Amino acid sequence: MNKPRFLVVSMSPTLQKTLVFSLITPDTVNRSGEHRFDVSGKGINVCRVLKQLGKDVCHLTQLGGALRHLFLELCGRDNLRVEWVESHSPIRFCYTLIDRGRKTTTELVEESEEVGEGTEKRLLKKFLLLLPECSSFIISGSKAAGFSEALIPEMVSAAKTQKRRVILDIRGQDLLKSLSSKPDIIKPNLEEFTATFNIDSSKEKVKKICAELYEEYRCTVILTRGSDPVWYAEKGKLEEYRFKKLQALNPTGSGDAFTAGLAAALEEGASLFDAVAEGVRCGALNAALLRPGVIF
Repeated sequence: MNKPRFLVVSMSPTLQKTLVFSLITPDTVNRSGEHRFDVSGKGINVCRVLKQLGKDVCHLTQLGGALRHLFLELCGRDNLRVEWVESHSPIRFCYTLIDRGRKTTTELVEESEEVGEGTEKRLLKKFLLLLPECSSFIISGSKAAGFSEALIPEMVSAAKTQKRRVILDIRGQDLLKSLSSKPDIIKPNLEEFTATFNIDSSKEKVKKICAELYEEYRCTVILTRGSDPVWYAEKGKLEEYRFKKLQALNPTGSGDAFTAGLAAALEEGASLFDAVAEGVRCGALNAALLRPGVIF
């Protein structure tokens, strides 16, 4: 039997710098003796964990600028298959600052620059060529400026037309405009979910929206909540998955590791409960490591 193929799309490629400090003191020079540099971003993190789980996965993205070759070289070191289109848009940097003294992790995120003319058309064309290879399609994270609001809903529609499992870790209009195609799973975090549906974070309000989403679109909702229990709604009924809290070294990428574990388990025929459990396991493994988007 062929291994299942996952197609993961992300439109904001990232190079990640992780810096560890014994204590960060504002308005002074802070020196880090422990640091690392990685190819990252939500899509890459999902792919890397799927690869570490032994899955066959392809990442589709846009690339441009002088650091494109470095990005691809780092992906090659992780044995990741990357398909890309030219965007003429420089790859952004993001920074993780770990303060061991205060036990805090701070993310500094650059917004992606606008992609060049024709990028969307090229990306969609390549997506439609890759789609028949996969059994599960995952789209993760926000898109760079220059892509239209029609792109992600069009991808979701095409994937569902071809009867692929669709997992969406997106928010805002990209998510709302994709719902009519009835994605299988939507997996923003709680903050993104409440902002998208303009509600507060009370369990009753979330429960109501989850029931409405299942009634109208038949989609499953999974909401990660950091170190708090995961909320998930199967057939519109909101449940809670509790887990033991841990002291994270670097939680960056833990949500992406969760997505990868969840997707891998579902592809293997696991129940939703067991798939959420595998997502939690992968997220915890990632949080215990310095490198983002890994489980070992």
